[in-house]
Amino acid sequence: MNSIPELPDLRVAVVHDWLYTYAGAERVLEQFLLLFPEADVYTLINFLPPDQTGFLQGRPVHTSFLQKMPRVAKNHRPYLPLMPVAVEQFDLSGYDVVLSSSYAVAKGAITGPDQKHVSYVHSPARYAWDLQHFYLRQSNLLSGPRAWMARQILHYIRMWDARTANGVDSFIANSQFIARRIWKTYRRSAEVIYPPVDTGRFQLAAEKEDFYVTASRMVPYKKIDLIVEAFARMPDKTLVVIGEGPEMPKVRAKAGPNVHLMGFQPTDVLVRHIQRARAFVFAAEEDFGILPVEAQACGTPVIAFGKGGVLESVRGLGSDRPTGAFFDRQDVESLIDAVTAFEAERDRIVPAVCRENALRFNPQRFRREIAESVLRALDDSAGPFAVPREEAETWPRAVPG
Repeated sequence: MNSIPELPDLRVAVVHDWLYTYAGAERVLEQFLLLFPEADVYTLINFLPPDQTGFLQGRPVHTSFLQKMPRVAKNHRPYLPLMPVAVEQFDLSGYDVVLSSSYAVAKGAITGPDQKHVSYVHSPARYAWDLQHFYLRQSNLLSGPRAWMARQILHYIRMWDARTANGVDSFIANSQFIARRIWKTYRRSAEVIYPPVDTGRFQLAAEKEDFYVTASRMVPYKKIDLIVEAFARMPDKTLVVIGEGPEMPKVRAKAGPNVHLMGFQPTDVLVRHIQRARAFVFAAEEDFGILPVEAQACGTPVIAFGKGGVLESVRGLGSDRPTGAFFDRQDVESLIDAVTAFEAERDRIVPAVCRENALRFNPQRFRREIAESVLRALDDSAGPFAVPREEAETWPRAVPG
């Protein structure tokens, strides 16, 4: 594995959308801070629980005026119209490099012509672009004054989001899928650097038991109810479901006696179940998807909806060295067909090969590729419209009057 290149002495600011919990985007932030230990952190809102702040290594976090808004600790969504203004208030003029971790507004931080802004984009704001109608349906905002106001706000967000893409010097996408979204949204090319997955905390388990597992927060786009309904129609197969959330009543209503709902479980319990499972089932369309990689790190194959970032982290049955199987549609019949196909060919899937595939996404690889990307951005210091300093000094100056 190539080592991380040496970086020059840089003043670095890291801009993150908001801090509520230590999840996938925060793992990216953690690696940024390991790569740039002297960096300053800026975020709109910081309400991390005390037991989840360790990755910040005691450094202060600079927040926006939104931090003091009423009830923002419980629900930040009503403040969406103010977020573009809030991120633009950060004074980042004293830094050489601004590195943003963005899935909402962080990429809109303002920088000057002598600074480099490298933006790692988890996704252009999904609720404002291609998934607008999905989110409006889920929020029951299809008609009436509130729906009209929501559409106007999203229209404003889209205009702001497109304009601020011009302030980014270099885009990084977390998958080819997101690189295509970036091109569609901003008409900008993006380098792909896959997110870091802490594969070291997962141990290979070659022996599998006779059950399937899925795990997620139970929100609509995760499609846990689809998985549960499919397995309820396969009573000879056992499914273990780990997680909780607002969709739990719907999931419980569809569960048969062969479906075991465990609710929220500690990480060690989740890992043990993934290690022992015959396969991990994943029905969401994700930008990348961390859990399918973690499952493979355990030597566990993945049965996944074949769209989004999972196509880049799982090798299907058509591969010479498969690590899982795909289904084409987010419906019960398609998932049942995929489970049947997996059962017929699962002897071709080797746990050690699954783990080998997952190791491609380790954190050191991520830090090395981010460092190389920053160095390339710095090397492109001239820019497309720059002229040599000695030539610029000969240009006539404007004369008052």
